[in-house]
Amino acid sequence: MKQALTLLALIAAAPALAENTRQLEAHEHGVGALNIAIEETTVTMGFHAPGADIVGFEYAAESEADHAAIDAALATLSAPLELFILPDAASCTVADAHAALENEDHHGDHDKDHHDEHSDENHDDHTDGKHTEEDHAEHDNHAQEEHAEHDEASGHTEFHAEYTLTCETPAALSEINFAYFEIFPNAQEVEVQIVTSSGAKVYEVKRGAPVLNMGQ
Repeated sequence: MKQALTLLALIAAAPALAENTRQLEAHEHGVGALNIAIEETTVTMGFHAPGADIVGFEYAAESEADHAAIDAALATLSAPLELFILPDAASCTVADAHAALENEDHHGDHDKDHHDEHSDENHDDHTDGKHTEEDHAEHDNHAQEEHAEHDEASGHTEFHAEYTLTCETPAALSEINFAYFEIFPNAQEVEVQIVTSSGAKVYEVKRGAPVLNMGQ
């Protein structure tokens, strides 16, 4: 427990280094974020990426093909050493890995809440039974406009993953090869924060140069 708390503290300290860099939490298509904390033989990683980068869409899954794509992506994201390849000399193994898709049902919840709220607001307006076809048309147009605005503002889903690795020779952690870019063609960049007991560093790894030299 003490070790886990220490790692969490290290990760929490990392954003302080990012004052002159893009915030990793920002949702931007093509850009993912990877936070890494290294303490002794334990390596923890937190990764997130926009749904569009991973499965090519960000709406809530509708078809069987959508659900299949998400399931396949989650399975792939649960294999960190195939996405982020570490040196063999480090002798790293996966102790724990978990991937999830967040906000997939947010849009549906909004629609329900919005519908209930709108219905309550308009019920009093039409209790006299005198609403006309124009009223209905205006109501439909208003609902469609708000629905479109909501799609633009918050129609986002993100894949999140958490990993815990055990590396027998942490001193050999000299680089990371981002096979992630080969597996997910829509991904263009990953912003990386690496925190150790000696400090923290921030990197940008791009598709055209997918190997991160951790010594730089």
